[in-house]
Amino acid sequence: MLTSITDGFLCCLLGKTPNAVGPLDSVESADGFTFLEVKPGRVLRVRHSVPRGRPEPPPEPPEGSERGAVRCRRRITLYRNGQLLIENLGDTAAPESQQPEPEAPEPAGTPAGKRRKRKPKKVVTVDCQKRITSCKGSHGDVVLFFIHGVGGSLDIWKEQLDFFSRLGYEVVAPDLAGHGCSSAPPVAAAYTFYALAEDMRAVFQRYAKRRNILIGHSYGVSFCTFLAHEYPQLVHKVIMINGGGPTALEPSLCSIFNLPPCVLHCLSPCLAWSFLKAGFARQGAKEKQLLKEGNAFNVSSFVLRATMSGQYWPEGDELYHAELAVPVLLVHGMHDKFVPVEEDQRMAEILLIAFLKVIDEGSHMVMLECPDTVNTLLHEFVLWEPD
Repeated sequence: MLTSITDGFLCCLLGKTPNAVGPLDSVESADGFTFLEVKPGRVLRVRHSVPRGRPEPPPEPPEGSERGAVRCRRRITLYRNGQLLIENLGDTAAPESQQPEPEAPEPAGTPAGKRRKRKPKKVVTVDCQKRITSCKGSHGDVVLFFIHGVGGSLDIWKEQLDFFSRLGYEVVAPDLAGHGCSSAPPVAAAYTFYALAEDMRAVFQRYAKRRNILIGHSYGVSFCTFLAHEYPQLVHKVIMINGGGPTALEPSLCSIFNLPPCVLHCLSPCLAWSFLKAGFARQGAKEKQLLKEGNAFNVSSFVLRATMSGQYWPEGDELYHAELAVPVLLVHGMHDKFVPVEEDQRMAEILLIAFLKVIDEGSHMVMLECPDTVNTLLHEFVLWEPD
């Protein structure tokens, strides 16, 4: 800790940011890891595992086949006060031109004589048909994408990557910019939501096949939602682990991460201890070792500050999530001190096809704490197919 404080004071005196992660010179592949250049000078480390001897993708189902087909019909009305009205429409619903304009429910206690019809700000109709099939490991057209959150790395997915690789799945897991072994640009603009989302878009376009499953943790869930919204025909299923509610992202003005990077560098031991306290249900030697092996919360103070301050995504509100017509599995660690379970419950209410699973003995880093339970839940959802 004394070394960290000394480095912080030197940082203040010299006027430099303590960014210990530098750009990579090589983009060669080694030991199952690929260094993908998404932009000139912006290199991401990606773990890409393709099982050997995989058969060709199965043929397309015959026309008219109803197996695994789900018709998604809903009308979403947004009012000027921010209220959202969601109506799930049946197959026998009247044409949109003949449907009456929805009325927003009045607040409780409003006298009957004072009720008036409020015009909606925006009305969105979702009408599509999705084919949801069982993604077995023997299928050559299935890819699983794993996206970590702030301060993490692809190493936090080690148990999941090994598990699904052994089952015959093709898996892809990138390090966000400035995290793990990816390059760390020295400008704060490189870590905004939109900059990181474009990185994930480049990774997705590079490795995506016909059926793609997105798995995100914490901040990584937002990038999964973004990709599912941008590529509805390619994203087959989505898994959100401790991702929080369907709210638009906006950085907090009263946050410790608004402090100068040199001050954050001095406080890094305290921040690491706080993360261990809040991220795990228990704080023993095993949990400390899991953090070390997962290379979690091991980023420079400059990257940490820029990433937290760059979490601005006004489009990602409830309406944005309500438009998703893709099956979603929500996994929540009951002891999570970062994300209350009420937020994931609200997400389950907003999404069209959603399942919420709560792990009693888990916390925010549930994939490290309870890998067997998480792997079982993920695999069951990957194999799930509607009747």
